[in-house]
Amino acid sequence: MLRKFLIWFFRNRETGVITVAQAPNLILWIAIVAALLRWAWLSSGQAGVALTVIIKGGLLLWAADEIVRGVNPWRRCLGTAVAIYEIVTTLS
Repeated sequence: MLRKFLIWFFRNRETGVITVAQAPNLILWIAIVAALLRWAWLSSGQAGVALTVIIKGGLLLWAADEIVRGVNPWRRCLGTAVAIYEIVTTLS
C-alpha cells in the first residue's frame, strides 16, 4: 500500500516516470542568480533590498507555477511548502 502511494505521489503525469527534481525553469534561475549575488555581496543597501525582492518574488512565482502546473503531487506539495515558507518569513 505504501509502495502504491509513493509511486502515485512521485509519478510524472506527463511521462509516467518517477520525478523528484527537475532542471530549474527561468524564474527559478533568476532567483538562484539573485541569491548568489546577495550572498556574495552581503549588501544591506538598495541593491541588497532589490536582490531580496527578486529572490522572494521569484520563489513565490516558482512556487505558484509548481502548485498549478506541477507534474505530480510531490512537486505541488513542494511548491506549497516554498510558498508558505516565503510568506511566513516575509511577514515575520
